[in-house]
Amino acid sequence: MDALRKQLDVLMGANRNGDAQEVTRKYYDRDVCRLFLAGLCPHELFQLTKMDKGPCPKVHSLQLRKEYEEAKAKGLDNYDRDLEDNIDRLIVECDRKIARALKRLDEEDAKAAIAISVSEVTQTLENIELSKQIKEKLKEADQFDLEGKTDMKIRALEEVEELRTKRADKQAMLLLDAFNKDRASLPQPLTNNTQLAPLPAALPDPHIQDMINEKLKKAEDLGEQGMVDEAQKALEEAEALKKLPPRQEAATDSSKYTAADVRITDQKLRVCDICGAFLSVYDSDRRLADHFGGKLHLGYMLIREKLAELQVMP
Repeated sequence: MDALRKQLDVLMGANRNGDAQEVTRKYYDRDVCRLFLAGLCPHELFQLTKMDKGPCPKVHSLQLRKEYEEAKAKGLDNYDRDLEDNIDRLIVECDRKIARALKRLDEEDAKAAIAISVSEVTQTLENIELSKQIKEKLKEADQFDLEGKTDMKIRALEEVEELRTKRADKQAMLLLDAFNKDRASLPQPLTNNTQLAPLPAALPDPHIQDMINEKLKKAEDLGEQGMVDEAQKALEEAEALKKLPPRQEAATDSSKYTAADVRITDQKLRVCDICGAFLSVYDSDRRLADHFGGKLHLGYMLIREKLAELQVMP
């Protein structure tokens, strides 16, 4: 029911039932969300992700945002500092997560410490232009919402999704190209040209198979709970594990390796410097595009862009 209510709020506005209190409410009332008025409420960014903050307890109203922006232009109020402090805390927390992940990669697999900045690799002029178009379309959607033009708002939001998909695909191809170069720089197994007979087929790794079974069970449980995105991600992780080559460490005690070791040493993980997610140099373009189009990555990208915008304001 809450999810349905959120969808209706997005499409028709929180005041779709004609709440009389909404008509008399002022932007500076205590029950109005100052962060939303200033341009971005974190509660809206990470819905149905592990960072989901739940519904915002305060009122979001585009009409009140318009009134606030008029008052701000007159120098009467300014909530930018409230927003800056709030999203800065989120970014500091995310950056700490990224630092821990990089340290872990460096400690457990020195070969995985090859630095690739996701943001630098994917920040082309074309993608910057697509980002500008997305922002413009979102503003159009808000304006249509204010004017009560629901059909036009829906159409604008559909165009936003198309632009985001296009940008995600381009970002994925750029990062995939960087990963291919990264993968080429990794030490390759030595080949023996004098080998007289082919090596016997490697047996499936029981440890990896256990991990695959665990991922499939997790996907099934998430699917039953209605968490479709999370279930899909678990399935993709299972497919990635199936593609891993058998471990060639017969002389070593395999019991000392954990699931985390297998992921790091076999998948050659890199860390997204935007959201802190792990990406493998063996990921497909589709998997990378799903990452760039995911709510978590988009949410952190928005708050980083907003923070940069606030910090250059006088």
